[in-house]
Amino acid sequence: MGFLDGETRAALDALAALDADGDAPAVLDRVRAVRRLLRALEAEPAVLAAVREARDGGAGWAEVAAAAGLSEGAAKQRWAGDDAAIAERREASRRRKRERPSSRPSELPGLSVAEAAAKLGVTAQAIYLRVSRGQLASRTVELPDGRKYKRVFPDGDAPEG
Repeated sequence: MGFLDGETRAALDALAALDADGDAPAVLDRVRAVRRLLRALEAEPAVLAAVREARDGGAGWAEVAAAAGLSEGAAKQRWAGDDAAIAERREASRRRKRERPSSRPSELPGLSVAEAAAKLGVTAQAIYLRVSRGQLASRTVELPDGRKYKRVFPDGDAPEG
């Protein structure tokens, strides 16, 4: 019996079976099998156990991060704390992803900084400089979900709101 969880072992075996099959598997079957293994590996309990064992043995977060190919902050985010703290961070992340749309709203007033820069033939940094000098009107629009967008009004004053 190896150290891998049953789900991870099954995903690995399924991918190996596709690889060993004499007939070329369907392309989408390969994609599904690889993605299934990746999902299983991301949730693999043996990784958390190994990280905890390494930390108990004196390894620092920088060493753990290097071994995992992550930044130190990402390693801490993923594995620091007890099971409850880790589960709480994962659930908070899932909630944020569910609550925030993945696309930018299209009905915002004015122009984005990039749009204003293209319209005026300057860089985005030049737009920010003109705004700070009072040469361009701007305001930050905050949406109900908390996202904020800087909007620029090259043709006049920013509307209230």
